[in-house]
Amino acid sequence: MAKNKLTLYIFIALIAGVIVGYTYNVTLIKPINDKLGTAETTIKALDNAIVLIKDTTLANYKDLKIQRAAQVKIRKENDTIREDKLEGFTILSDIFLRLIKMIVAPLVFTTLVVGVAKVGDINAVGRIGGKTMLWFISATLVSLLLGMILVNLYQPGSHMHIPLPDSHLGTDIKKSTLSLKEFMNHVVPKSFIESMANNEILQIVVFAIFFGVATAAIGQQGQVVIKAMDAIAHVIMKITGYVMKLAPLAVFGAITAIVAKQGLGILSTYAIFIGEFYSGLLLLWIIIITAGFFVLKSRVFTLVNRIKDAMLIAFGTSTSEAAYPRVLIELERFGCKDKIVSFVLPLGYSFNLDGSMMYMTFASLFIAQAYGIHLSTGQQFTMLLILMLTSKGIAGVPRASLVVIAGTISAFNIPEAGLALLIGIDPLLDMGRSATNVLGNAMATAVVSKWEGEMGEEVSVD
Repeated sequence: MAKNKLTLYIFIALIAGVIVGYTYNVTLIKPINDKLGTAETTIKALDNAIVLIKDTTLANYKDLKIQRAAQVKIRKENDTIREDKLEGFTILSDIFLRLIKMIVAPLVFTTLVVGVAKVGDINAVGRIGGKTMLWFISATLVSLLLGMILVNLYQPGSHMHIPLPDSHLGTDIKKSTLSLKEFMNHVVPKSFIESMANNEILQIVVFAIFFGVATAAIGQQGQVVIKAMDAIAHVIMKITGYVMKLAPLAVFGAITAIVAKQGLGILSTYAIFIGEFYSGLLLLWIIIITAGFFVLKSRVFTLVNRIKDAMLIAFGTSTSEAAYPRVLIELERFGCKDKIVSFVLPLGYSFNLDGSMMYMTFASLFIAQAYGIHLSTGQQFTMLLILMLTSKGIAGVPRASLVVIAGTISAFNIPEAGLALLIGIDPLLDMGRSATNVLGNAMATAVVSKWEGEMGEEVSVD
């Protein structure tokens, strides 16, 4: 009953957030958005005029530079005013997300240490890890390939005919380059305390695996550690129950802020692109559930029903991390053994972001289409493989998908400025990506549990 109430409250919060956000946008935010729009248009016109002047010593050039600086100041001031007016709503989701981040790192560490220690020897850990990575790599490839196929089928950017921008124009999004050193920095911890403080999930996973294997290796003495970690994990799960009561408020605040800031007009402007992307996510859901059905049979539908609250939380807050504690609890209630759940699920948050993967190929090729840049099938497959590599180990990076795309498209001479086409609607797209990531990771964990013969009976909770 309590579980159904939470679903109802989250759904009500979604609807209420849209209504309140729209009202707030029309009454208070729209005049500010109009000023921002005017400033943005003026800046673009000034940029075009500045580019045409070859002699930078002319007085006209300096005058245009002064005008541009003034418009940039106006844009910055109004952006600050808008953020201040939305602060009351964003603080609701910020509090919830901070509480979730407070839970996630110790929960991942304690549950994973217990899970690895219970698995026992390093060979068993390797076997489970191998099966897990097999599913992750397959799911990643399918997601990226689906995004590539759909964007070529829909051609959402082909009608835009945007001229190529000048080289000095871009976005403020930092690129994620394909660097082995950067990847290893996200994987190998230099300080466990620093990893916990920064919520570097992949680093915590690495240390927890070492710790769990060593705990199992010392035999009877390790039982004390296992019992302690297990007790701590249960305490954190109890805290999770308290924090989840705030989920509807967080969803309300996040949705209200998005709609109030962007307005419903953003939906109509990009309605076709948003509709095509979400139809792709729906198709990806069908593929994930179908793949799960071959292993879990009819119980796959029970699993989807169990994690719907977690998916709604991820959808409303635009982050799959917010749903992590809930997914962990529901998977154990579904019948997955804790040693499998605590091993597979944390890995999924770095290696199995299905919704984000599909978006990366979809968005990258959309930008190419918008500029009329043709990429051959070979180039598109190369981009797919690069995205597969550059996306690993960036869990927790703000606007992670855009960061990876920015670093990838430059290798194909696609202007980074094209990301401006997506920045406005990215929060709306991120909602669907986050919910899909939750579904993909939950399915992967359940499938690996079944493959390992560690699937028990479902635990009913009133």
